[in-house]
Amino acid sequence: MACLYEGSGDGVNVFLSITNYIFTAIFLFEAILKLYVYRGSYFYTGWNKFDFFVVASSLIDLGLEIALAQNSGGGDEDKSNILKVGPQLARVLRVLRVSRILRLAGRFEELMALMETIQMSVASLANVFLLLMLIFFILATLGTNMFFAVNEGDVISDMKNFKYFDSSFLLLFSISTGEDWNRIMYDTMKTPPFCIDGTNCGSSLAPLFFVIFNILVSQVMLNLFILVIL
Repeated sequence: MACLYEGSGDGVNVFLSITNYIFTAIFLFEAILKLYVYRGSYFYTGWNKFDFFVVASSLIDLGLEIALAQNSGGGDEDKSNILKVGPQLARVLRVLRVSRILRLAGRFEELMALMETIQMSVASLANVFLLLMLIFFILATLGTNMFFAVNEGDVISDMKNFKYFDSSFLLLFSISTGEDWNRIMYDTMKTPPFCIDGTNCGSSLAPLFFVIFNILVSQVMLNLFILVIL
């Protein structure tokens, strides 16, 4: 799966297709053997369910690939609307096979302990995530009302601004990673007489807004995820 690249020759593509068939056949043969041996108890194990899902997705991937090959050979273009999204769906299903590497975790006790810890923390992490999104919602709304008039600056542009709620939310999300938050703060703290004809003006409260956001999100909320897992 890691060997595919743009402009690969026919020989490479044929080789990858053949190996794809071989590995799919091996996975399918393994699943059939396990179904024959374990029978009804096969689906009692979580790893078996996971393997069966991977095998099923692999078969769907092959089915889409064959259907696309037949459809591209000729015929009505509107034969099947599903085939229009076939290549993208096939890539997603093929990537799912990488997740079989997770089975290696069962051989390492420390790694399994870590995965079980994360599994037990999911509910608490979801609550922390919802609280984080609530803070983003509140501050994005506040930022839109305070800095909507700032149209340009060192960082503020048509792509990064506080004109609308969605752009404000995305900009705050990028700021939470520490990217240019101080430069954006400088863009939004301009007040008269430094504004051009009374436009492109921000607020003198911009430093307070960005410092509070940085402390809440970057220093407190993101560390809460680590605290929950610990």
